[in-house]
Amino acid sequence: MKLTAGFAELVLAPQTGGSVVSWTIAGQPILRRANPNATDARGNACYPLVPFSNRVAGRRFTFAGHTYELPALLGEWAIHGAGWQCPWTAEAISHWDATLTLDYPGGKLWPFAFRATQRFELEPDRLIVTMRITNTYKTPTPAAIGLHPFFHRSADTWLQTNATSVWQSGADKIPTTNTPVPPDWDFSTARPLDDADIDHCFAGWSGQATLTWADRANRLHIQAGPPFGHLVLYVPKRQDHLAIEPVSNMNDALNHMTTTEDHGMVVLEPGQSLEGRISMTLEDAEVRDD
Repeated sequence: MKLTAGFAELVLAPQTGGSVVSWTIAGQPILRRANPNATDARGNACYPLVPFSNRVAGRRFTFAGHTYELPALLGEWAIHGAGWQCPWTAEAISHWDATLTLDYPGGKLWPFAFRATQRFELEPDRLIVTMRITNTYKTPTPAAIGLHPFFHRSADTWLQTNATSVWQSGADKIPTTNTPVPPDWDFSTARPLDDADIDHCFAGWSGQATLTWADRANRLHIQAGPPFGHLVLYVPKRQDHLAIEPVSNMNDALNHMTTTEDHGMVVLEPGQSLEGRISMTLEDAEVRDD
């Protein structure tokens, strides 16, 4: 399904994990274009992270005295929740606005029932995504939300964003220690990505990030309000895309709820919701050759 606003076009794939196929403005890709051979939401341009973001150590977590095991969805990892694995339903559609919903009954992907919504509002220079998860289970449940957009990346792409710390991890990508952001990953001042190779969760995120494509003289401002206090940066070395993921929880937060203060998971009572809004705005950029 397609939304349009001026020269902007957003293509959604509700049945493929409630994902975004593409977002272009005047024909230029803002999000990366989908892999035509994609078989699930991960091959598209953007997808939802509900009811948690990123990985769960050992595919197990304990909550309210019970231990739960999650399925391996990517290699041996339990990752990115359940939403990206499920078909969503399109509702409240106009030429520039659409809401996707998922009523998950509880099961193999996640033990608890929930209802999730994504509202996409397209403007000529902006995309706004409002996410919500509601506990429809009979008892309190843990929950978090996040968005996983892949962005177009050229040879001259710059990033600016602020965070207070980063979760270091081993080869299994499970966080071990929280440290100050090292110089190589410090983007508090805009700098080119060059050969950056990053796949980490940053804490104390400001809720703002700016991508500048110097080769085409425009920039994208990303702004996320509460509860998006963490940012996952996925910048694969020498690839034509990167991911800037506003998320409410740290990686493996389900196993840090009793040990880490800023884990980011919330406990929702039956009928209670968690909601957040992310906006992405494109503007022209003055690019100087320093």
